[in-house]
Amino acid sequence: MYKSIYLKKGKEESLKRFHPWIFSGAIHHMDDGINEGEIVRVITVSGDFIAVGHYQIGSIAVRVLSFKDIEINHEFWCSRLKSAFETRKGISIADNPSNNTYRLVYGEGDNLPGLIIDCYGETAVMQAHSVGMHLSRNEVSKALIEVIGDRIKNIYYKSETTLPFKADLGQENGFIYGSTDNDIAVENGLKFHVDWLRGQKTGFFVDQRENRSLLEKYAKGRSVLNMFCYTGGFSVYAMRGEAKLVHSVDSSAKAIELTNNNIELNFPGDTRHEAFCEDAFKYLENNDDKYDLIILDPPAFAKHRAALHNALKGYTRLNVKGFQKIKHGGILFTFSCSQVVTKDNFRNAVFTAAAQAGRKVRILHQLHQPADHPINIYHPEGEYLKGLVLYVE
Repeated sequence: MYKSIYLKKGKEESLKRFHPWIFSGAIHHMDDGINEGEIVRVITVSGDFIAVGHYQIGSIAVRVLSFKDIEINHEFWCSRLKSAFETRKGISIADNPSNNTYRLVYGEGDNLPGLIIDCYGETAVMQAHSVGMHLSRNEVSKALIEVIGDRIKNIYYKSETTLPFKADLGQENGFIYGSTDNDIAVENGLKFHVDWLRGQKTGFFVDQRENRSLLEKYAKGRSVLNMFCYTGGFSVYAMRGEAKLVHSVDSSAKAIELTNNNIELNFPGDTRHEAFCEDAFKYLENNDDKYDLIILDPPAFAKHRAALHNALKGYTRLNVKGFQKIKHGGILFTFSCSQVVTKDNFRNAVFTAAAQAGRKVRILHQLHQPADHPINIYHPEGEYLKGLVLYVE
């Protein structure tokens, strides 16, 4: 059925514990003529079947699709997508009239490694992070339409920046099913323009939904600073939470435009909000004791393990500034979305920052990614978002 890859002795142990990655160093040999992205069977040195998955050139050589010896066909894609959709319905995220923005597929967390699907109203944005998922995109689209039905009328494929550039796939972003100019989605009753054409990730940071809701509860009467605001998600929630004023800061002019558009969409003509296109550190340096609620939600400081040391220094430096500038009795929401930064790494960086700033700090909440970004218990690497809500005396 499929060509085979053979493992070195003992290298099947992690697969017996259902870890969905096979690293290149575990491979003894492979059949001739296996192309990148091809579906392969993985065989132990003693000749036993252990998994079927997508082959890829690089450190992670195989991403496991199944630990059963099955054909990866339309029935397989439908089954996996149905399981993902039923999970979202079971946790009351899908089919919620006040919220049509959620992650339908989260890679390994939904046993579909290399695939992300975010839903924004009637549009699904699909992103491939492996060559195999890129080659399977049309099959996945057919299965998605069959499973979801008329809830989804458009599928936008957005993988230009997520696939290995050396694969030379000539991939282009664009609609692979339907088409629409309607870019407005609803999250917890608030409206947002989603820039799936040119925006980061799939156009919106779905993973901060619950943390934005928590911020709303703390915003009343406070002066709020939203650093690295991107689409202004935290700013919009702070406005609804009756903040006294909300300032949004980002170094990207496009992000400031998006933020202003989203504020206007929900609070037209409201003068409590102002946005600034400026470097985060420079802005913090020039604004003392003005804010009593600050959000620090920077882009990932470390994309790989080699950058971990510098990333932790960056998180410490940023949080020192936050602690120095926040008012007494203020609340700081601080985050890391770097997968290689553990919860302990991040907490230690923030602890160091508090000590350097000489502030008394208490942890009110420890935050993480929401339920529509589930972590496969056999794949702890799927946990990436961590945050702290801090009371600063």
